[in-house]
Amino acid sequence: MHQPTPKSIWIGRSSEDLQYWHQAVRCLEELKLPIESKGRKVAMLGYAGDEGVSRNQGRRGAANGPIAIRKMMAPMAFHLPNEPQIFDLGDIVTLDNNMEESHDLITETVSELLADKVFPVLLGGGHDLAFAHGRGILNHVKTKGEKLGIINLDAHFDLRALVNGQGHSGSPFFQLAKAYPSDFHYLCLGVQSAANPSSLFNTAKQLKVNWMEMEDFTLSNWENIVLVLNDFCNSVNKIYLSIDLDGFSSAYAPGVSAPSPMGFSPELAFKVFEWIAGSGKLISVDVVELNPEYDQDNTTARLAARCVEFVLRKLL
Repeated sequence: MHQPTPKSIWIGRSSEDLQYWHQAVRCLEELKLPIESKGRKVAMLGYAGDEGVSRNQGRRGAANGPIAIRKMMAPMAFHLPNEPQIFDLGDIVTLDNNMEESHDLITETVSELLADKVFPVLLGGGHDLAFAHGRGILNHVKTKGEKLGIINLDAHFDLRALVNGQGHSGSPFFQLAKAYPSDFHYLCLGVQSAANPSSLFNTAKQLKVNWMEMEDFTLSNWENIVLVLNDFCNSVNKIYLSIDLDGFSSAYAPGVSAPSPMGFSPELAFKVFEWIAGSGKLISVDVVELNPEYDQDNTTARLAARCVEFVLRKLL
């Protein structure tokens, strides 16, 4: 189901000229952009769903993530160059635990946005969103004869098998690998061995996944990280960036479905975002797994909002 974002979410300081995000965002009632819109366009789409988290034995609450991110973005200072048009398409809501139906609508919407040369920003919601999001991107790039690379900043591979034939928040990239076996190119940064059993490392090897473990994904190892990024990005035409907030240390991101004290820092993640944005290949981005119920002083929601703002500022 589609649910428009209430305009009351985008509020902040008053200003006669464009100074804040709430002034720049235009909320739409439908999933279609206005025909008259021209120039560089960005569309934010929320995924108000955490059925996949529940299926993966996680704690529910991520369905409220998109609204929390918007609330933290609204009063932020606006520094995007060239003042692109920014639209809020509202949320895709999972009803009656029917995650697959909401996934289909997300996939369709993402493909349409890309066909219309709009840059999609998806706000989660569980990381099962990546299957729907990635499917929409792959369907688009395949029509262009292009090769997509997926870069996921995450503590988990998210390559788990289906449960009772159903996808979940731990399976999105496994599902993409099975649905697009000859088009699956995946780099996971920040993998934690404590969060991934040996069977998942074996699955990653079988699927020819590239990854860096947490011990190597550090600021002091930046030169080697750049080599990994460069090798991967040179092998593809477009990049889909997925940012799982549970990959950050819980010192920075306590409000997630699966917190960990041993994750990476915002300083490192933002260097990666800047590098990817500078590659000229970034086609879409999502931020997932925000669980406001467990957040502290909106710390995680603010981090998610800053991730979106930073990527767009470096990209546009």
